Amino acid sequence: MQPFLSFANNLRIQDVLDVIIISLMIYFLLVWFKNRASRFVLMGLSVVGAVYVVARFFQLYLTTVVLQGFFAILIFVLVVIFQEDLRRLFERLAVIGRFGGQPAVGAVRDDTEILTTTAVNLARNRIGALIVLKGKDPLERHLGNCIPLDGLISQELLESLFDPHSPGHDGAVVIAGNRITHFGCHLPLAADMGRNGSAGLRHTAALGLAERADALCIAVSEERGTISLARNERMRVLSGGLELRNELENFYRELAPEEQTASRIAVELRKNTREKVIAVALACVLWATFGYQKETVRREYAVPIEYLDVSRNFVLEEPRIREARVILSGPTQAFQLLDPGALRVVLKKADLQEGRQSIVLTSDMVKTPSNINVVAIIPPEITVTATRYLPVSIPLEPTTTGRPPRGIAVKGIEVEPAAVRVFIPSVIAPGKIKIRTAPIDFARLSEQTSFNVALRYPPGVRFPDDKVPSAVVTVKIRKKAGDGGRSR
Repeated sequence: MQPFLSFANNLRIQDVLDVIIISLMIYFLLVWFKNRASRFVLMGLSVVGAVYVVARFFQLYLTTVVLQGFFAILIFVLVVIFQEDLRRLFERLAVIGRFGGQPAVGAVRDDTEILTTTAVNLARNRIGALIVLKGKDPLERHLGNCIPLDGLISQELLESLFDPHSPGHDGAVVIAGNRITHFGCHLPLAADMGRNGSAGLRHTAALGLAERADALCIAVSEERGTISLARNERMRVLSGGLELRNELENFYRELAPEEQTASRIAVELRKNTREKVIAVALACVLWATFGYQKETVRREYAVPIEYLDVSRNFVLEEPRIREARVILSGPTQAFQLLDPGALRVVLKKADLQEGRQSIVLTSDMVKTPSNINVVAIIPPEITVTATRYLPVSIPLEPTTTGRPPRGIAVKGIEVEPAAVRVFIPSVIAPGKIKIRTAPIDFARLSEQTSFNVALRYPPGVRFPDDKVPSAVVTVKIRKKAGDGGRSR
C-alpha cells in the first residue's frame, strides 16, 4: 500500500486536468485519423513510441538514445507525412461554431429529391456530371477556374449546367446549403491515379477532393451510365437512385442533426468507445512516464528582493539589500517549467513601521508553482530603515538676481502655481522647508516677461509620482518718468 499512498499524496488536481486534456487530444487525433489512409503511418509511429517507453522503463540506454534522436526530428517527419491532414485539421478548427445557416428539414428533403432525380436522369441519358456538396471543411483552396453562380438549386438548372453544349459541363458544380455557388470548377486529382482502375477523370477528381475535405462528391459516368459516390477518401458505385437518396439524407443529417442536445450528447458518449479507452490509457501511460516523479530535488537561485510600493507614506533609506538566495524543492519536471527570471521576494511597504527594523523573509513572499516548495531563504531576515513622509503644501518663493536696466522698475512678480504639494519626512517641520524658483536675471528685462523656470528644493523632499513640476514666473515692469516711455 505504501507506493499507492505515496502516489495518492503526490497527485494534484493539475495532474488530473493534465491527463484529461491529453486524453481529449489523443481521442480527437484517433477519431480524425480513423478514416484517413495515413492512419497506417500513425500506427507505425505509435509502435516506435511504445518501444521508446519500454526502453526507458527497462533503462535500455542505447535504444533510448537512438529513439530520442529520432523524436528530435519527428516534428519535421509529421509535417511532411501529414501535411494535407494537418492543414485540413487546422481548417476544421478555424471554422468550428460557424456552421449555421443549414437549410430546414423540409428544404433538405426537397434538395435530396432534386439531386437524386437529376443524377438518375443524367445517368440514364449518359451525360457526365460531377456534383460537390460542401460539408464542414472549407473548399476554396481546392477549387480552380470556378465560375461564380449563386443560384437556388433546381433540376432544370443542374441539367443545363451539365449539358454538353454548356461551357462548364466538364467541370464540377459546387453546392453549399441549398444554393449552387460555382460551376465549371477544376478539382484536385487523387493521389493514387490507378486506385480507381479504369475510372475517368471525373471520378479521379471526385476522389481527389474526398481525400482533402469532408465534401460529398457525386460522379455520373457518361460511358457506363452509373452513379458513384466519393467521401472520406473512398469511392463506390451506387446501385441506383434509392441508395443515393439514403446517402444524401445521411449526409444532410450530419450537417444539421435533428436530435435534441441531450440525445446528441448521449450518442457522442456511446460512439468511438474503443478510441476513448485507448486515449485515456495512452494519456495515463504518458503522464506516468514523463509527468509523475515522486523523487524531489533541491535547487538554489539568486532572487531579487522587490520592495512593493503599496504606500507613499514610507520610503526605505539606502543602502538596502537587493538580493537573496532561495532554496526550492520539487520534482524535476516542475523545474523544467519554472522560469527563474520570474522569481521574486516581494516585501510590501504596507507592512513596515517607521524607523530601523528587522523583517523576517518567509516562504509566502516567494510565488512558486504549487508543486514547488520554498525550503529556505538566505538571509532569513533583513534590516531596513523606513522614513515616514507626510503630504504638505509649500508656497513657491521666486528668486532674482541682478538689477533692472536703466529707466525700468519692477512693479511686481507673480508665480504660477503659488504653491506645490510635496512629501516631507515627518521629523521635519513644514515651516522649515523652502522651495524656490531658479534665479531670474533682472538685467535682461525690457518689458513684461514670463519665464518657465525649474524649482530648487532641499534634500528629502519628494514630489507626487517623483515628477518635479516647473513654475511660470511673470515679472511686471514700469518705465520711469523722463525715460520716454509709459508705465506698464
